[in-house]
Amino acid sequence: MTVSLNHLGDLARKRVAVAAYYFVPGVVFASWASRIPDVKQMLHLSNGQLGTVLFAIPIGQLLMMAFSGVLVNKFGSKKMILLAEVLYAFVLFCMGSSSTVFQLILSLMAFGMMANLMNIATNTQACLVEKMYGRNIMSSFHGLWSLGGFSGGIIGAVFANTLLPIEVHFGAVLVMSLLIIAFGFRYLVDDATAKAEEEDVPKFSFKTIDPILFLLGLMGFAGMFCEGTVYDWSGVYFSSVVKPDEACIRAGYVAGMGAMTLGRFLADGFVTKYGPARVLKVCGGLILGGLWLAAALPYLIPATLGFLLVGFGISSSVPICYSIAGKLGTIKASIAITIVSSISFFGFLVGPPVIGWLAEATGLRIAISIAACLGLMIAFVAAKVGKRIS
Repeated sequence: MTVSLNHLGDLARKRVAVAAYYFVPGVVFASWASRIPDVKQMLHLSNGQLGTVLFAIPIGQLLMMAFSGVLVNKFGSKKMILLAEVLYAFVLFCMGSSSTVFQLILSLMAFGMMANLMNIATNTQACLVEKMYGRNIMSSFHGLWSLGGFSGGIIGAVFANTLLPIEVHFGAVLVMSLLIIAFGFRYLVDDATAKAEEEDVPKFSFKTIDPILFLLGLMGFAGMFCEGTVYDWSGVYFSSVVKPDEACIRAGYVAGMGAMTLGRFLADGFVTKYGPARVLKVCGGLILGGLWLAAALPYLIPATLGFLLVGFGISSSVPICYSIAGKLGTIKASIAITIVSSISFFGFLVGPPVIGWLAEATGLRIAISIAACLGLMIAFVAAKVGKRIS
């Protein structure tokens, strides 16, 4: 009985440590996002120049995509998560200290590279802890990222309203991040244990790659496409189509983000009870119904409700796909997650500009309606995946 309790305590510490390593990047990313207008003003950038500069982040992610899984597989997720998170927070400070556009671009590329490496390392650690628990807890980890993002936004708003320079804000976030990272590191799953967990897993080969990983990536692509739509277009949709009072223009964004955060903390229980395939089908249905509702009834209450449903739909689609990939056992978890996350990331990358192009050609309501069909695709592919994982 004593051994069992000790084991439970050790697992709980591991879970809290991994959760902390999700919380930190959420705070760091939101801290940057909250100060973009200040950086724009500080470097005298036009809107077009800012858009070009911000593209350095996805470029950095793309550059790192081919190496992250290999690095995590070779050196271990514990070492790589430490390296990535420390550098991620440090690069944030460098971005705030940039005195030229060139320095900012280099920092943003490094920011994107560390984000990609961190994504693979943290999700690999989460999969290991999830296996030890013997039940689904992946979505709650992603919920901590969302909670970190919410906290970082509040911190950013407070600092933005002070007369302190941006370097002080980002320096404070750096110090806080380093303290949390140092505290949690000792409790992460050590690399020797991780290696032992996967010693019977066959080596990766393109010839023997599991086709289900592409299906999981496809669902992740659809989920991230719709997530990017909420981030970048919900405010525009409300301001240009719904046209509520000025105070309510961000209602769709707030509803979507709030539902996404809450949904990630609730999803694990549903996955444990009903299975991942059924929950993915519901996620797809919520995305489909939510975007169609917002497009069909462009009024404050129904449009806000629509984005609320979308938030619940996108909350769990990607975490569940990562969880399935990490537990397949056909290849190393880090490689499996790299494949799924790489395909998924393109949805986040191309989603916002595609919506813009569709809106230009057909109108924003039609563009939102077309994006809704990706929810239907998630539900359809989930049925195929369900047959395999059952």
